Amino acid sequence: MLQTIAVTGGNGKLGKAVLAELDNKNYETVNVARGKRREELSDSYIRTDLLDAGNVYGALVESNADAVVHAGTIPGPGRNSGYEVYESNVMSTYHILEAASALNLESVCIASSINAMGAAYQDDPIDVRYLPVDEKHPVTPRDPYAISKHSLEVTCDGFGRQDTAPKTISTIRYPWIATSEELRTNFKSADRSLEKIGSEAMGGPNELFTYIHIDDAARVTRKALEANFVGHERFWAVASDTTLDASSDIVAGRYYPDAELRESLSEHQSLVDIDKARKLLDWAPNHTWREVD
Repeated sequence: MLQTIAVTGGNGKLGKAVLAELDNKNYETVNVARGKRREELSDSYIRTDLLDAGNVYGALVESNADAVVHAGTIPGPGRNSGYEVYESNVMSTYHILEAASALNLESVCIASSINAMGAAYQDDPIDVRYLPVDEKHPVTPRDPYAISKHSLEVTCDGFGRQDTAPKTISTIRYPWIATSEELRTNFKSADRSLEKIGSEAMGGPNELFTYIHIDDAARVTRKALEANFVGHERFWAVASDTTLDASSDIVAGRYYPDAELRESLSEHQSLVDIDKARKLLDWAPNHTWREVD
């Protein structure tokens, strides 16, 4: 039974939200991060170098954790060189999984991204073969950030096949993770009609018009830790609606005309299928930008 959970990157946006979610469910929490402590939620704090295998192992030993959330990766490609992005996201994941295996941790949840598919940071349009997109959809990453997210998922595949690995390994493909205020500013107070949305818009066509409220992102992370499947599974976790004030079937036809439409789409239905998370994690999003006060 899970009692103590380590969260790497607990100083960051997602990490803080996950710490708050776990604290609300009465878990003992340990923030494992590179820099100085910048939150007051965790029960304890361990400063470590996530790119050093020995540091990671020592930190997880010290934490006495039963499970770990790995959110301590570079959240985007803008401020770092390609090799730094790849090294941070992939090698830190490897170190976490290797240490978790050696220490017999029960569960590991790794922060992946919609960009594992090849999305927001690439010059070419996103490659969409069918809609709604699910976990079986082909991925075509080309930029360093997207490649790194795909690579960490493949790394989790490999560990998931090992008898010594944590029983449960999850990777979560989050889109843009937004607070209520960010949703109010970027969506509810903005013109989100088809006529006003450009290719570079927040939650635009290269992001499949997806987003997720930060509370839903934290909750799906906890649910993944508590799941009891064996091996590695990847999950899409997005809001149930799009970022547009337009019917989803019209959106699909305009922006992804070559994609096979595998089901009829309701008015604002997301273009990403989250049924796997519903079934294996008992999770569904509670928030939509349309209902932000």
